[in-house]
Amino acid sequence: MASLNVGNLGEYLREQRRTAQLSLRQLADAAGVSNPYLSQIERGLRKPSADILQQLAKALRISAETLYVQAGILDERERDELETRAVILADPSISERQKQVLLQIYESFRKENGLEPDAPGTAGTGPADGSEAPQPKRREAPEARGEVREEHDPHEQN
Repeated sequence: MASLNVGNLGEYLREQRRTAQLSLRQLADAAGVSNPYLSQIERGLRKPSADILQQLAKALRISAETLYVQAGILDERERDELETRAVILADPSISERQKQVLLQIYESFRKENGLEPDAPGTAGTGPADGSEAPQPKRREAPEARGEVREEHDPHEQN
């Protein structure tokens, strides 16, 4: 987990608030935090919790993950993964079963590309360390095992 980057978070929040054309008081009311507390966050004097960041994100109508990245709580790649999963889960045009299958395929590709460690109970193709995954054993032909197989000629009489 990255260290908390409060200064950049405050500047980012102020920019988002101004873009949304909200006063400090309006955002504080919408997020359910005090006016002075929000002011301290914007000035980089306070470190808000993930819950407060989520409330602020909801009030600003932006993703909470974006604020988590700004605060240094979440890595950029983790945010992208969470957003991708959220979009899949929110799609009303596919069934719950289809969503789960799609998420399993997504996780499988991420593991294959070394972006996600193997986790129990998830679909995967092998180790995330780049090594080859053990291949299933194939049954070899008798000749390949050194066994000689006698052919019977149907025209031959015994």
